[in-house]
Amino acid sequence: MGAASQLRRRTRARTPPGPGPEAAAADDDVRCEACGSGDAAAELMLCDGCDCGFHIFCLRPILPRVPAGDWYCPSCRAPASSKSEPAAAGKKPKQFPLVQTKIVDFFKIQRSPTPLVEAAELKKRKRKHGGALVASKKKSRRLLPFVPSPDPAQRLRQMASLATALTATGAAFSNELTYQPGMAPRSANRAALEAGGMQVLGREDAETLARCQQMMARGEWPPLVVAYDPVEGFTVEADRPIRDLTIITEYVGDVDFLRNREHDDGDSMMTLLSAASPARSLVICPDRRSNIARFINGINNHTPEGRRKQNVKCVRFAVGGECRVLLLANRDISKGERLYYDYNGSEHEYPTHHFV
Repeated sequence: MGAASQLRRRTRARTPPGPGPEAAAADDDVRCEACGSGDAAAELMLCDGCDCGFHIFCLRPILPRVPAGDWYCPSCRAPASSKSEPAAAGKKPKQFPLVQTKIVDFFKIQRSPTPLVEAAELKKRKRKHGGALVASKKKSRRLLPFVPSPDPAQRLRQMASLATALTATGAAFSNELTYQPGMAPRSANRAALEAGGMQVLGREDAETLARCQQMMARGEWPPLVVAYDPVEGFTVEADRPIRDLTIITEYVGDVDFLRNREHDDGDSMMTLLSAASPARSLVICPDRRSNIARFINGINNHTPEGRRKQNVKCVRFAVGGECRVLLLANRDISKGERLYYDYNGSEHEYPTHHFV
């Protein structure tokens, strides 16, 4: 991705043991419970519950980097009745009930007689990119709204899959940026503070974004399903073809100042505002409130094969003077195809070399 989308997920690796013969001897004794090897010591971590060692790439699902805070192996996190299962084995989460009333209540769906607006009905027009982060004045097609699956029962299955993932990760559903007491206030989200300026979302594209939000509010869901993979964890798949430049979703969650999260162990934080004054920079924290964006996985951008898998891009826009992060299809996506984007954008802070 180019300079117009300088986005990354921020992490801080645990400090390695200090020098000395005792520390070196302790390191030599550590072995991974999954593979039995003590190699790759920088990626071999100890459980804070049982002191057993595990490579981050031997866990299922894998971890992209060593957590900054306390970490407990799957066996120590599991209920006592299931601790006899292999510690590194991924467990399929309990499915959210496929009951319309429960799903409607979970997502707070509003009833509306407004008919579906199909993307094919939109006129194809051209526009110019605006803002200082745009490198050229090349013309581009306008953004497209997602096209919901026509079958209401299928949309319920899609929503149930997201409810399963949110419930398993202890998060509530939210489809907008949220501002909590003790964190960054909404007044701090000012696109004018962006270092170098921020691209402004044009009027028609902003209307398209609003249309997508209105469709979701009445249960006309994006054609996406959340699946569980034992290696990758939760993943998002297209449930019908998606056209290039379609709005997939907005990246949402609690907004906080970056300075409050520099040593946070969350692995899903997204840059919202990269201000000229670092004290004003903001991040999105989706650990407590989030939507499907949290479960779209990253590519392994260390390999050509990984980079070719990317079919979604993250772009930050100014919308009504505020910063917003949109996930957009960057090519046509086939039904059944998994969605991937580059966690690092134009930067390379987030480790992705273990991503598949």
